[in-house]
Amino acid sequence: MKDFFRNILTGVDGDLSSKRLITLLSFVLVSVAFISNIFFDIPMKDYVWNGMLIFTGSGLGFTTLEHFSKK
Repeated sequence: MKDFFRNILTGVDGDLSSKRLITLLSFVLVSVAFISNIFFDIPMKDYVWNGMLIFTGSGLGFTTLEHFSKK
């Protein structure tokens, strides 16, 4: 399991990528917010939800672009 997370967080050059770590954490926070909204009826402001989705989506997009720039 430790190797799985290390492989997820490893960048193109083989070092740990802070961009991937922040994107993974934002995905976890979006998931927690979604579950808390659905099951526990904890409301969330629309602008906060949209900001979290944009942040997560842009992070995933930038990490995808790393693979196309690989030499």
